[in-house]
Amino acid sequence: KEALDLVKKNSTTKFDESIDVSLKINLKQSKGGDFNLRTVVNLPNGSGKKSKVAVLCEPSKIEEAKKTGADIVGSDDLIEKIATGKFDFTKLICTPAMMGKIGKHGKVLGPKGLMPNPKLGSVSENIKEAVTNAKSGQVEIRNDKDGNIGVSIGKKSFSDDQLLKNYNAILDVLEKEKSNNTLKGDLIRSVFATSTMGVSYKVKL
Repeated sequence: KEALDLVKKNSTTKFDESIDVSLKINLKQSKGGDFNLRTVVNLPNGSGKKSKVAVLCEPSKIEEAKKTGADIVGSDDLIEKIATGKFDFTKLICTPAMMGKIGKHGKVLGPKGLMPNPKLGSVSENIKEAVTNAKSGQVEIRNDKDGNIGVSIGKKSFSDDQLLKNYNAILDVLEKEKSNNTLKGDLIRSVFATSTMGVSYKVKL
């Protein structure tokens, strides 16, 4: 809470800066090999960023998908658009039946972090649930090879309480991941909080 006060005080630009958290995690597992974390968190108060969600489904499900609040809905026509690389959505949800057709476009989608993945809830038969989650502030957490995770917990205009709840939701997910793996010692080594253009503060664990 103290760190959030400092971060907000030093966030002096005119736009609504993001409040970001950087975590350093321990990658060493007791069974050897490095621990890889890739999962999603539903932030209770959203991330403050608007997601433009596309749904790729078989033609028979297009009407159903249009009612879910998705911004773009398509079938083979959407795949053609993806193939050209000219698209402006920030999240792609795909039905299992269409996964086979999209595999070869991994080169376009992969680098942008848009490749649908069942583990991340973006490959689903339940289109409505997947779209709702994507729209309501679901964020992906993944570590880089050095064990760093960067994630936004909201905007400067959020109340401290909203930001804290979002931060705690991330810690809860990390705790669950830890209990599912055989890690040596603590999972989280250090935490820093910062705003987009502001100063970074180390948070005492």
